[in-house]
Amino acid sequence: MEEKIAKIRAWLGTGSINVFGLPFSGKDTVGLRLAETIGAKFLSSGLILRAAEAEDKELAKELAAGNLAPTDTFRRIIMPYFGRADLAEFPLVLSSVGRWEGEEYDIIDSAAKGGHDIKAVLLLNVSEDEAKKRWEVSRTIGDRGTRSDDKEQRIIDNRINEFITKTMPVIETYRKRDLLIPIHATGERDAVFMTVIDELCKFIDKH
Repeated sequence: MEEKIAKIRAWLGTGSINVFGLPFSGKDTVGLRLAETIGAKFLSSGLILRAAEAEDKELAKELAAGNLAPTDTFRRIIMPYFGRADLAEFPLVLSSVGRWEGEEYDIIDSAAKGGHDIKAVLLLNVSEDEAKKRWEVSRTIGDRGTRSDDKEQRIIDNRINEFITKTMPVIETYRKRDLLIPIHATGERDAVFMTVIDELCKFIDKH
């Protein structure tokens, strides 16, 4: 395991790994653990945008309905992170940063300019049924606080639709650039994480 982690660190440098998947696929869970393991900084677009809700009523309204943040809002809030001096010397693990078709080009460009080139993109694959089951469990145990975008089935359905219609074209762009790593993400968290590490190492060996 230590050798694999060392390989990933050496390959990544100050680059970035972006993590995508349906709602409740484990993006933040996997992303944060990966960042901690390889000594990277973790940036979640969801966490950053939800933190900005209090200052932006229109954004709060969009997120509460399960919609993606408008691209102009996304650019204004998220893009400056790639040029921050306090992140310059670190690799980045991104959780679903640039989710609306067209935003991926902004991310690719801004990440490169900040010295954080996108080196790989993980796609955590779970079925829609699995995502909804995880939502039901999460709602029962209350492990996600009072998030407005987790409240109702119709909102979750909309979030899934947003992913299919707006984010899948983003993922296809990364696939065409040979950056995509599909991950079977149904299973125990430790097993999924080990799959991530193994698949990253295979990806490095191929490239």
